Amino acid sequence: MIDTAFIGHRMPPFTVDVEKWRLKFFAKATGQDDPVYHDESAARAAGYPGLPVPPTFFFCLEMDAPNPAAIRDLLGMDYRTVLHGEQRFAYHRMAFAGERLTFEQRVADISAKKGGALEFVTRHTRVTNAAGELVAELEAVTVIRNPVPA
Repeated sequence: MIDTAFIGHRMPPFTVDVEKWRLKFFAKATGQDDPVYHDESAARAAGYPGLPVPPTFFFCLEMDAPNPAAIRDLLGMDYRTVLHGEQRFAYHRMAFAGERLTFEQRVADISAKKGGALEFVTRHTRVTNAAGELVAELEAVTVIRNPVPA
């Protein structure tokens, strides 16, 4: 069982530069038709200072952490038993290519169901821009399947 004493544990913050080429690649990979996501002139014509960060791209940027598996490592999760539970986003302001964003992750909750057969780890991440303004909040739930005693 994962020790609930880790609830509230914060990982060291890290920064990520939002690069145009990655935004264009993501737009293409996800079939984004809106030109503001892959054409800088269309983005500027729409009143943006550059290519906007698509909503779910924050999880891609979060993977630029020095160790993307740091929380899983900290909690001793066995990858053979890990499932993706869910993810949520709360957006506070837009972000654009050329910005530097800071990500601050913490273990928000650890719980169990079905007599410990399923454990749930909720990670909360705050994303801020260089001015310290809150850009987005990300939440991801990881599910761990544990063997059920006979």
